[in-house]
Amino acid sequence: MQKVVLVTGASAGIGKATALELIRAGHIVYGAARRVHRMADLGDAGGHALALDARRPEDLERAVATVIEEQGRLDVLINNAGTVLHGAAEDIPLDLARDQFEVNVFAPARLIQLALPHMRERRSGTIVNVSSIGGEIALPLGCWYYAAKHALEAYSDTLRMEVEPFGIDVVIIQPGIIKTEFEDRTAQDLREISGATAYGAMAEAMAARAEAQLGANSQGSDPGLVATTIRQAVEAARPEPRYPVGWLADKLLELNRTLPDREFDQLATSGLR
Repeated sequence: MQKVVLVTGASAGIGKATALELIRAGHIVYGAARRVHRMADLGDAGGHALALDARRPEDLERAVATVIEEQGRLDVLINNAGTVLHGAAEDIPLDLARDQFEVNVFAPARLIQLALPHMRERRSGTIVNVSSIGGEIALPLGCWYYAAKHALEAYSDTLRMEVEPFGIDVVIIQPGIIKTEFEDRTAQDLREISGATAYGAMAEAMAARAEAQLGANSQGSDPGLVATTIRQAVEAARPEPRYPVGWLADKLLELNRTLPDREFDQLATSGLR
């Protein structure tokens, strides 16, 4: 069945791979992002590109209104746009912390508010929130990113129970380490924010680890793997509430769920002190 889909953060990485995957599967896809010039290939493939800055409420409203005006419905909302920040909790300015929540939590929540009346009217729909394994686990020097993803997952769990009577599904995607540009600034942020503070040694060790894991030799999974998982969830008659996907996702989530807290802490900080 052909569905009308809105994907945010569609100019690169998981968002672009997802938009192209769904276009190839025959769905009507609107990709939304700030960098519209990087979505020309979506148009070439038969999709639609929309300008959207997740920090601008008017952009969120315009994106949903455009899809409804042009297609008469919105069957699937995929909240993929996000931002990441690394540094010690003591060092990170709170304006940067607030921005994490603005982009990673409040923007998806607002898009959901805008989409739900249309989905409820049709008594069908799927909301896909792209979280992270960081929606369940936490590692050093990423407190505000993990806090935002934990918040998004709690929000999604509550939402799932609220909208189920209206025939609407809520899905959480939990990528592990994926080969995208999403964390290209991780090492730089760690050094700029905490490199010269009391947490400098830990920040440098984490930056070196990030360069090894996220660089050219990364073992991270291709974003296409996440895109395929999202398509499967979108097309499922009854999707799972959560889909862990990608390198280390299942392994780290299992360790977090089974190890005592302090043992997981020791594992997470191994080599950083």
